[in-house]
Amino acid sequence: MQRLEDKVAIVTGGAHGIGGSIAQRLAEEGARVMIADIDVEKAQTTVQEIRDAGYEADALAIDVSVHGDIARMVETTVSKWGRLDILANNAFDVLSGGQGDAVQVSEEAWDKGMAVLVKSMFLSAKYAIPEMRKAGGGSIVNTSSVHGQLMAPGVLVYEPGKAAVIGLPRQMATEYGPDNIRVNAILPGHMVTERLQKAMWDDNPSGLACFANQYPLRRVGRPVDIGNAAVFLCSDEASFITGHSLVVDGGLTLQIQENFGVRQVHYYKEHPDTVMPY
Repeated sequence: MQRLEDKVAIVTGGAHGIGGSIAQRLAEEGARVMIADIDVEKAQTTVQEIRDAGYEADALAIDVSVHGDIARMVETTVSKWGRLDILANNAFDVLSGGQGDAVQVSEEAWDKGMAVLVKSMFLSAKYAIPEMRKAGGGSIVNTSSVHGQLMAPGVLVYEPGKAAVIGLPRQMATEYGPDNIRVNAILPGHMVTERLQKAMWDDNPSGLACFANQYPLRRVGRPVDIGNAAVFLCSDEASFITGHSLVVDGGLTLQIQENFGVRQVHYYKEHPDTVMPY
Protein backbone atom coordinates (compact mmCIF):
# COMPACT_ATOMS: atom_id res chain seq x y z
CA MET A 1 0.00 0.00 0.00
CA GLN A 2 1.24 3.49 -0.85
CA ARG A 3 1.97 5.58 2.23
CA LEU A 4 0.30 8.75 0.91
CA GLU A 5 -2.60 7.23 -0.97
CA ASP A 6 -5.40 9.72 -1.76
CA LYS A 7 -3.45 12.67 -0.32
CA VAL A 8 -3.08 15.97 -2.17
CA ALA A 9 0.23 17.81 -2.01
CA ILE A 10 1.78 21.09 -3.08
CA VAL A 11 5.52 21.32 -3.64
CA THR A 12 6.93 24.81 -4.15
CA GLY A 13 10.14 24.95 -6.14
CA GLY A 14 9.37 21.44 -7.32
CA ALA A 15 10.55 21.74 -10.92
CA HIS A 16 13.94 20.11 -10.41
CA GLY A 17 16.66 19.33 -7.89
CA ILE A 18 15.58 18.68 -4.31
CA GLY A 19 12.05 19.96 -4.96
CA GLY A 20 11.70 17.75 -8.01
CA SER A 21 12.72 14.70 -6.03
CA ILE A 22 10.27 15.57 -3.26
CA ALA A 23 7.48 15.87 -5.84
CA GLN A 24 8.39 12.58 -7.48
CA ARG A 25 8.64 10.65 -4.22
CA LEU A 26 5.33 12.03 -2.91
CA ALA A 27 3.67 10.99 -6.18
CA GLU A 28 5.23 7.53 -6.06
CA GLU A 29 3.68 7.08 -2.62
CA GLY A 30 0.20 7.92 -3.93
CA ALA A 31 -0.16 11.68 -3.51
CA ARG A 32 -1.57 13.89 -6.23
CA VAL A 33 1.07 16.59 -6.55
CA MET A 34 0.87 20.21 -7.66
CA ILE A 35 4.32 21.47 -8.61
CA ALA A 36 4.38 25.24 -8.11
CA ASP A 37 7.45 26.87 -9.61
CA ILE A 38 8.54 30.03 -11.37
CA ASP A 39 10.10 27.81 -14.07
CA VAL A 40 6.85 26.33 -15.32
CA GLU A 41 8.45 24.81 -18.41
CA LYS A 42 10.78 22.69 -16.30
CA ALA A 43 7.93 21.96 -13.92
CA GLN A 44 5.88 20.61 -16.83
CA THR A 45 8.77 18.32 -17.74
CA THR A 46 8.84 16.91 -14.21
CA VAL A 47 5.05 16.54 -14.27
CA GLN A 48 5.30 14.54 -17.48
CA GLU A 49 7.92 12.27 -15.95
CA ILE A 50 5.60 11.65 -13.00
CA ARG A 51 2.65 10.95 -15.30
CA ASP A 52 4.72 8.65 -17.49
CA ALA A 53 5.48 6.62 -14.38
CA GLY A 54 1.74 6.22 -13.78
CA TYR A 55 1.18 8.85 -11.10
CA GLU A 56 -0.80 12.09 -10.93
CA ALA A 57 0.64 15.60 -11.00
CA ASP A 58 0.16 19.05 -12.46
CA ALA A 59 2.19 22.26 -12.71
CA LEU A 60 1.46 25.87 -11.87
CA ALA A 61 3.54 28.96 -12.59
CA ILE A 62 3.99 31.03 -9.44
CA ASP A 63 6.49 33.41 -7.88
CA VAL A 64 6.63 32.65 -4.15
CA SER A 65 7.63 36.24 -3.41
CA VAL A 66 4.22 37.40 -4.71
CA HIS A 67 1.41 37.16 -2.16
CA GLY A 68 -1.34 36.72 -4.75
CA ASP A 69 0.49 33.86 -6.44
CA ILE A 70 0.62 31.89 -3.20
CA ALA A 71 -3.10 32.34 -2.56
CA ARG A 72 -3.81 31.26 -6.15
CA MET A 73 -1.57 28.20 -5.70
CA VAL A 74 -3.67 26.84 -2.83
CA GLU A 75 -6.97 27.82 -4.46
CA THR A 76 -6.05 26.13 -7.76
CA THR A 77 -4.90 22.93 -6.07
CA VAL A 78 -8.04 22.60 -3.95
CA SER A 79 -10.24 23.43 -6.93
CA LYS A 80 -8.57 20.68 -8.97
CA TRP A 81 -8.45 17.89 -6.38
CA GLY A 82 -10.91 18.94 -3.67
CA ARG A 83 -8.58 19.05 -0.67
CA LEU A 84 -5.07 19.73 0.59
CA ASP A 85 -3.13 17.43 2.91
CA ILE A 86 0.57 18.18 2.34
CA LEU A 87 2.56 21.36 1.81
CA ALA A 88 6.26 21.03 1.00
CA ASN A 89 7.86 24.48 1.08
CA ASN A 90 11.05 24.15 -0.91
CA ALA A 91 11.35 27.19 -3.17
CA PHE A 92 14.23 29.61 -2.83
CA ASP A 93 16.23 31.83 -5.15
CA VAL A 94 19.94 31.50 -4.51
CA LEU A 95 20.56 34.77 -6.36
CA SER A 96 18.16 36.76 -4.19
CA GLY A 97 20.08 36.32 -0.96
CA GLY A 98 22.83 38.77 -1.72
CA GLN A 99 26.50 38.08 -1.15
CA GLY A 100 28.40 39.93 1.55
CA ASP A 101 28.08 41.07 5.13
CA ALA A 102 25.71 43.48 6.88
CA VAL A 103 27.54 46.49 5.49
CA GLN A 104 27.66 45.20 1.92
CA VAL A 105 24.20 43.66 1.42
CA SER A 106 21.52 46.10 0.26
CA GLU A 107 18.16 46.48 1.94
CA GLU A 108 16.54 45.42 -1.34
CA ALA A 109 18.55 42.18 -1.43
CA TRP A 110 17.67 41.48 2.21
CA ASP A 111 13.95 42.03 1.61
CA LYS A 112 13.90 39.94 -1.58
CA GLY A 113 15.84 37.09 0.02
CA MET A 114 13.68 36.98 3.12
CA ALA A 115 10.51 37.16 1.01
CA VAL A 116 11.55 34.03 -0.88
CA LEU A 117 13.18 32.12 1.97
CA VAL A 118 10.87 32.90 4.90
CA LYS A 119 7.83 35.03 4.09
CA SER A 120 6.73 32.65 1.34
CA MET A 121 6.60 29.79 3.84
CA PHE A 122 4.53 31.86 6.26
CA LEU A 123 2.09 32.84 3.50
CA SER A 124 1.88 29.30 2.09
CA ALA A 125 0.94 28.02 5.54
CA LYS A 126 -1.51 30.89 5.99
CA TYR A 127 -3.57 29.67 3.03
CA ALA A 128 -2.89 25.94 3.37
CA ILE A 129 -3.84 25.49 7.03
CA PRO A 130 -7.57 26.32 6.65
CA GLU A 131 -7.81 23.72 3.87
CA MET A 132 -5.94 21.16 5.98
CA ARG A 133 -8.39 21.76 8.82
CA LYS A 134 -11.23 20.92 6.44
CA ALA A 135 -9.41 17.71 5.49
CA GLY A 136 -9.01 16.68 9.14
CA GLY A 137 -5.30 17.44 9.38
CA GLY A 138 -2.15 17.66 7.34
CA SER A 139 1.59 17.92 7.17
CA ILE A 140 3.80 20.90 6.35
CA VAL A 141 7.48 20.32 5.61
CA ASN A 142 9.87 23.23 5.16
CA THR A 143 13.22 22.73 3.46
CA SER A 144 15.84 24.50 5.55
CA SER A 145 19.55 23.62 5.54
CA VAL A 146 22.38 22.69 7.87
CA HIS A 147 23.34 26.31 7.20
CA GLY A 148 20.42 27.22 9.44
CA GLN A 149 22.53 25.88 12.30
CA LEU A 150 26.08 26.51 11.05
CA MET A 151 26.69 30.09 10.00
CA ALA A 152 29.23 31.09 7.33
CA PRO A 153 30.66 34.50 6.44
CA GLY A 154 29.65 36.35 3.31
CA VAL A 155 26.08 35.08 2.96
CA LEU A 156 24.11 37.38 5.24
CA VAL A 157 20.62 36.54 3.97
CA TYR A 158 20.80 32.80 3.32
CA GLU A 159 22.12 31.72 6.71
CA PRO A 160 19.68 33.68 8.93
CA GLY A 161 16.89 32.92 6.46
CA LYS A 162 17.43 29.18 6.76
CA ALA A 163 17.61 29.55 10.56
CA ALA A 164 14.18 31.21 10.48
CA VAL A 165 12.88 28.28 8.44
CA ILE A 166 13.82 26.07 11.40
CA GLY A 167 12.03 28.29 13.90
CA LEU A 168 8.83 28.69 11.90
CA PRO A 169 7.76 25.01 12.12
CA ARG A 170 8.42 24.98 15.85
CA GLN A 171 6.10 27.92 16.37
CA MET A 172 3.39 26.57 14.07
CA ALA A 173 3.62 23.08 15.55
CA THR A 174 2.60 24.44 18.95
CA GLU A 175 -0.39 26.24 17.49
CA TYR A 176 -1.84 23.71 15.05
CA GLY A 177 -1.20 20.40 16.78
CA PRO A 178 -4.80 20.37 18.09
CA ASP A 179 -5.93 20.52 14.45
CA ASN A 180 -3.84 17.41 13.66
CA ILE A 181 -1.54 19.55 11.53
CA ARG A 182 2.12 18.68 11.90
CA VAL A 183 4.88 21.09 10.89
CA ASN A 184 8.51 20.03 10.51
CA ALA A 185 11.73 21.05 8.77
CA ILE A 186 14.30 19.11 6.80
CA LEU A 187 17.92 20.26 7.01
CA PRO A 188 19.85 18.96 3.99
CA GLY A 189 23.59 18.93 3.88
CA HIS A 190 25.37 19.57 0.59
CA MET A 191 23.21 17.78 -1.96
CA VAL A 192 24.60 16.98 -5.40
CA THR A 193 21.74 17.76 -7.74
CA GLU A 194 21.76 16.90 -11.43
CA ARG A 195 22.52 20.52 -12.30
CA LEU A 196 25.36 20.71 -9.77
CA GLN A 197 26.73 17.38 -10.96
CA LYS A 198 27.04 18.71 -14.50
CA ALA A 199 28.47 22.06 -13.44
CA MET A 200 31.06 20.84 -10.93
CA TRP A 201 31.67 17.12 -10.99
CA ASP A 202 31.16 15.58 -14.45
CA ASP A 203 34.69 16.62 -15.44
CA ASN A 204 36.10 16.11 -11.95
CA PRO A 205 35.17 12.66 -10.58
CA SER A 206 38.28 12.56 -8.41
CA GLY A 207 37.24 15.82 -6.81
CA LEU A 208 33.80 14.42 -6.11
CA ALA A 209 35.40 11.38 -4.48
CA CYS A 210 37.41 13.69 -2.24
CA PHE A 211 34.29 15.65 -1.38
CA ALA A 212 32.45 12.43 -0.50
CA ASN A 213 35.33 11.42 1.74
CA GLN A 214 34.48 14.30 4.09
CA TYR A 215 31.26 12.53 5.08
CA PRO A 216 31.17 9.75 7.69
CA LEU A 217 29.05 7.73 5.24
CA ARG A 218 31.69 8.34 2.55
CA ARG A 219 29.16 9.41 -0.06
CA VAL A 220 27.52 12.66 -1.08
CA GLY A 221 23.84 13.36 -0.66
CA ARG A 222 21.42 13.19 -3.57
CA PRO A 223 17.99 14.84 -3.94
CA VAL A 224 16.24 11.49 -3.43
CA ASP A 225 17.62 11.43 0.12
CA ILE A 226 15.58 14.54 0.87
CA GLY A 227 12.59 13.18 -1.05
CA ASN A 228 12.61 10.07 1.12
CA ALA A 229 12.77 12.19 4.28
CA ALA A 230 9.81 14.25 3.10
CA VAL A 231 7.74 11.13 2.43
CA PHE A 232 8.45 9.89 5.94
CA LEU A 233 7.52 13.18 7.61
CA CYS A 234 4.30 13.42 5.60
CA SER A 235 3.25 9.82 6.28
CA ASP A 236 1.38 8.30 9.21
CA GLU A 237 4.67 6.72 10.26
CA ALA A 238 5.62 10.19 11.53
CA SER A 239 2.24 10.94 13.10
CA PHE A 240 3.82 11.74 16.50
CA ILE A 241 6.56 13.97 15.07
CA THR A 242 6.02 17.72 14.91
CA GLY A 243 8.16 20.81 15.43
CA HIS A 244 11.20 18.72 14.54
CA SER A 245 14.26 19.60 12.46
CA LEU A 246 15.42 16.48 10.65
CA VAL A 247 19.07 16.74 9.64
CA VAL A 248 19.80 14.77 6.45
CA ASP A 249 23.50 15.32 5.85
CA GLY A 250 25.31 11.98 5.92
CA GLY A 251 26.79 12.89 9.30
CA LEU A 252 28.62 15.95 7.98
CA THR A 253 27.69 18.23 10.88
CA LEU A 254 28.74 15.65 13.48
CA GLN A 255 32.33 16.60 12.87
CA ILE A 256 34.24 19.71 13.80
CA GLN A 257 35.44 21.74 10.84
CA GLU A 258 39.10 20.94 11.41
CA ASN A 259 38.45 17.27 10.73
CA PHE A 260 37.33 18.08 7.18
CA GLY A 261 40.73 19.52 6.33
CA VAL A 262 42.61 16.67 7.98
CA ARG A 263 40.59 14.12 6.05
CA GLN A 264 41.20 15.98 2.79
CA VAL A 265 44.96 16.04 3.38
CA HIS A 266 45.03 12.29 3.98
CA TYR A 267 42.89 11.68 0.89
CA TYR A 268 45.21 13.70 -1.34
CA LYS A 269 48.24 11.85 0.02
CA GLU A 270 46.61 8.51 -0.83
CA HIS A 271 45.28 9.75 -4.20
CA PRO A 272 47.90 12.14 -5.64
CA ASP A 273 46.17 12.34 -9.02
CA THR A 274 43.01 13.82 -7.53
CA VAL A 275 41.81 17.09 -9.07
CA MET A 276 41.07 19.70 -6.43
CA PRO A 277 37.28 20.14 -6.08
CA TYR A 278 37.62 23.92 -5.60
